Amino acid sequence: MLPISYPRLRYLLAGTGLFFSLFALLRAGFYFWASDVSLIGPEASDAGTVFETLGIGLRFDLRLAILLMLPPALLLVLPFRNARRILRRIVRVWLALVLLAAGLVYIVDFGHYAWLGLRLNASALRFFSNAQISAQLIWEHYPVVLVTCIWLLAGAGSIFLFFLLERWTLDRPARPAGKWPTAFAVALVAVGGTFGLLGRVSNINPENPVPLRWSDAFFSGSTKIGALGLNPVIFILDTWRISPDRYDLAYVREHVKSIAAYLGAPAPATPATADEPLRFERSIPPQPHRLKLKRPPNVIFIMLESLGGSVTGMHGNPLDPTPHLDALARESWFLRNFYVPVSGTAKTVWASLTGIPDVSYTKSASRNPLLLPQHTVLNAFSGYDKHYAIGGSAGWANINALIKSSIDGVQLHEEGEWKSPNIDVWGISDLSLFRETDALLRGLPKDRPFFAIIQTADNHPPFTIPGDNDGFEIKTLPEDRLRQAGFRSNAQYNAVRLLDHNVGRFIEMAKKSGYYDNTIFVFYGDHNGRVAQLPFKPKAYPELNLESLHVPGIIHAPRLMPPRVTEEATSLIDLLPTVAGLLGLEYRNATLGRDIQIPAPEGERAVPLVLREGSFPLIAVVTRYHLLQMNADGSQPGLFAVDADTVEDISNRHPEEFARLSALARELYETARLMLYSNRIEK
Repeated sequence: MLPISYPRLRYLLAGTGLFFSLFALLRAGFYFWASDVSLIGPEASDAGTVFETLGIGLRFDLRLAILLMLPPALLLVLPFRNARRILRRIVRVWLALVLLAAGLVYIVDFGHYAWLGLRLNASALRFFSNAQISAQLIWEHYPVVLVTCIWLLAGAGSIFLFFLLERWTLDRPARPAGKWPTAFAVALVAVGGTFGLLGRVSNINPENPVPLRWSDAFFSGSTKIGALGLNPVIFILDTWRISPDRYDLAYVREHVKSIAAYLGAPAPATPATADEPLRFERSIPPQPHRLKLKRPPNVIFIMLESLGGSVTGMHGNPLDPTPHLDALARESWFLRNFYVPVSGTAKTVWASLTGIPDVSYTKSASRNPLLLPQHTVLNAFSGYDKHYAIGGSAGWANINALIKSSIDGVQLHEEGEWKSPNIDVWGISDLSLFRETDALLRGLPKDRPFFAIIQTADNHPPFTIPGDNDGFEIKTLPEDRLRQAGFRSNAQYNAVRLLDHNVGRFIEMAKKSGYYDNTIFVFYGDHNGRVAQLPFKPKAYPELNLESLHVPGIIHAPRLMPPRVTEEATSLIDLLPTVAGLLGLEYRNATLGRDIQIPAPEGERAVPLVLREGSFPLIAVVTRYHLLQMNADGSQPGLFAVDADTVEDISNRHPEEFARLSALARELYETARLMLYSNRIEK
């Protein structure tokens, strides 16, 4: 312990300790309030793993505390006796600003995790590109006034503590100290500060000391436990400072034959220039498995907002919240193991239209003007009237540019065109959207088929229940029963039920309007909403973050095709090629999407996923039985059984499957990055 005669050192050490204590308290708040990790009950996580992860998080907290006290340290050691009052005032202003700023970051981090299941990172800055919508959403979904008051009061209290600390240290009379004790104290603080910034005291290479990294928090393979080890301020800085390359062309060239085999495409010739991307282009002829049809059917894609598999009856939810969709699944081609490649509505829109997983690091690909327009298999539906209907503004995430620039002859219907009033930030209600879209489709020429895409939004915060809901009744269930079924609130539960109710009403409308019998309806979730515990699912399912990407996949056309169930892993990017195959269309494809009915060249079908976004992605491929995950650079690979009750790396038990999927994961990820650019077309 340092002698009491060193007021400045005592102030800096005590200030660092106070910062650290505040951050540790906030970490405890995150664990108890926002985190899904528990140490008790049937879904309890391993206590040793949780405590080790929390220990990593505390080291990040200490790093941030030291960093925030460095400016005061520099100012207080300046040898300007006549300017000490001014320097201390500057220190006070600095501390007040960083305390308020850090508090705001933590508040946003708590809300960000409660909403999306992700700790705050630099990718959240994408919401500033839609500032008006984002601000309205926050206002409608969160108690902004109350949170603001709490933030200001907590900030004022923290600032007051630092003022008291200043009085207890700097304002107390200093006693003289000898030369060697002073040197020893300074050296001790310097060494302690260095190790505190590194975040580790062992396994340090003196020539190239590697500090503790955020990826160290994910050593368990569980994204939910790993989230406990992150510090939001440090994590934002880590993800902000990385400026990744667009794609690793050399890696794709090295594995071009393997990638071409997966796609069933000829290996592309080497481009004339080193910067020109490879194109895995293939021409798909009419397939022998096409439906025997007298006339071209209509096609309707319906994107089910925030509807994951775990909140539907067809995937075992005990509350049976989706009876209409479940009934449709029984009469349809049901894709039991259907995944979206990346979580997020804008990324789902991109993948469904282009056939490429949206592997952009910090923004959705639709926000990048250098990637538009894109080639889409949808343009092979020649002779079709094409319509895209969304209840709110299509300017959100710039998807209007993707839709209009990429789909030939499309008519985009959005906010401002509808007769119904807006109910919240997302525009008109889904029921109103279905009603007005039905009227639009009913009025189209009968001698031409149509292709319509309907993007729903009611199953999304703020979970608005409209007054005009065609007989929908709100249910209120006990909180423990909701959580046992994966729901975090009655509002979320009823939003899922409302979406299902509206789908049922739309099917009734289609039957009355006369186009139901000759229409292929494709239903798919765009990602899962935030869920609570899932005791009715294998433990690996939520721990590996599969619940956020596993969504309903239904192709419904009972008058045109018999019901069937596909157990193999399938993906959102496969939908357009599959429907084109059902219709016997000839089309060109240069993306990862594949017709599900064509046997997979790799054997057991594997589809690519991104389990964690940001500048340090966690990538994966999933099959019916296994998930292979690794960091995007190929490090820390692991093979897991998706239906297991333990999260255990089983790569040593299945070395051949581990080798096969390890190669595919990196190859498909790097190819997807390249395809974002190579699939771009000139118009």
